[in-house]
Amino acid sequence: MSTVKLEEIVSLAKRRGFVFQASEIYGGLAGFWDYGPLGVELANRIKAEWWSAMVTDKDNVFGIDGAIIQNPNLWKASGHVAGFTDPLVDCTNCGARHRADHLADTDSTDLEELTELLKGKSCPKCGKQSLTKPRTYNMMMKTWVGPIEDASSVAYLRPETAGSIFINYENVRETMRAKLPFGIAQIGKAFRNEISPRDFIFRAREFEQMEMQYFINPDDQEKSYQDWRDFAWKFLTASLGIKADSLEWHQHAENERAHYAANAHDIYFKFPFGSKELWGTHNRTDFDLSNHSKESKKDLSYFDEQTKSRFIPYVIESSVGLDRMFLAVLTDAYHEEEINGEKRVVLKLKPELAPYRFAVSPLLKNKAELVEKASELFKALKKKHGNVIWDDNGNIGKRYRRQDEIGTPNCITVDFQSLEDDTVTIRDRDTTEQKRISISELI
Repeated sequence: MSTVKLEEIVSLAKRRGFVFQASEIYGGLAGFWDYGPLGVELANRIKAEWWSAMVTDKDNVFGIDGAIIQNPNLWKASGHVAGFTDPLVDCTNCGARHRADHLADTDSTDLEELTELLKGKSCPKCGKQSLTKPRTYNMMMKTWVGPIEDASSVAYLRPETAGSIFINYENVRETMRAKLPFGIAQIGKAFRNEISPRDFIFRAREFEQMEMQYFINPDDQEKSYQDWRDFAWKFLTASLGIKADSLEWHQHAENERAHYAANAHDIYFKFPFGSKELWGTHNRTDFDLSNHSKESKKDLSYFDEQTKSRFIPYVIESSVGLDRMFLAVLTDAYHEEEINGEKRVVLKLKPELAPYRFAVSPLLKNKAELVEKASELFKALKKKHGNVIWDDNGNIGKRYRRQDEIGTPNCITVDFQSLEDDTVTIRDRDTTEQKRISISELI
């Protein structure tokens, strides 16, 4: 478990404009969150890193952007209509609803087993032993398409982004003239009507996924599976800069993984509330294309010209939630230090992820010549790098502390010497060391 407390992350996220409670002025809405000015910058950089590594840098992975609402037969074929359920218990005293498996502290969703484990348990909200027996609850959010709300117009907000990948498999294969192995990647919103959203943005009702489905010959499943496991670990540690000792592998036991999966590994991150799932790599076999082929009556088999054989491709899934990755990055980067008896909070983000790469300040904001010089530098850096912030509020020490908290790697100060020799002071976020550098070299 991380030594950082969740309330410290939540406080920083609100105080510095990373994440806000959705509909806060109306009391909020459980399970929904808004990303603020700094949060959207960090989230966009994480997505850009993932897209670059997953799609741009690869010759056989193609991106799509599927619709949030699809034909409901998609979710029937995938098993979501019949089986996308969580175990639910109600409190007859206070009316609160809870995830039965969370209350029982188990991964099992078997109703009989949960009934036994919950005997004598009290409601976490009111403390009374007044819980109902567990029952199943479908988490898909239902809506209606068209002006009439009846059974014929029922549709669902997608509970995952993988569905639109599978039903576009043939479109992508044909238009991109793709041969196995190849992948289809997507970043997008998904919705799950969670019984008890919790742990800040870790478990929410509206969230964003980054998923890739890799279509392969069944004979290649072991090597491909290991390759994508390696990819996930390398991305987290090298591309995002997360410390390896904050991560660990978890292999699904037979009773944990989906019935169709041949193998499943998750990378767990040590969050403040425990070690939890961050990134999943799963061997989904031919379950998805086989079921969509049957339900749609479309032939989704693949003819291999080399072996002269026809088969339904297997799928290796690489799936991660943006919100969980965002929380992991914040948690891993959060540090508290003491300098000269004063507490310093610093986000040691990888520079490429930081909302702002540079902060530019005039030493004194009431000296016109310093402000003018700093403003020229600010505009030049912003034109070149984009993510640059102007900061002239408070004394220079307060500015440094503020920029440390939001993860800005370098603070640049224009002082009186700058007017004489065109040099500035540049301060390193992590070491707090300062050095002088010429403006031309900096730009």
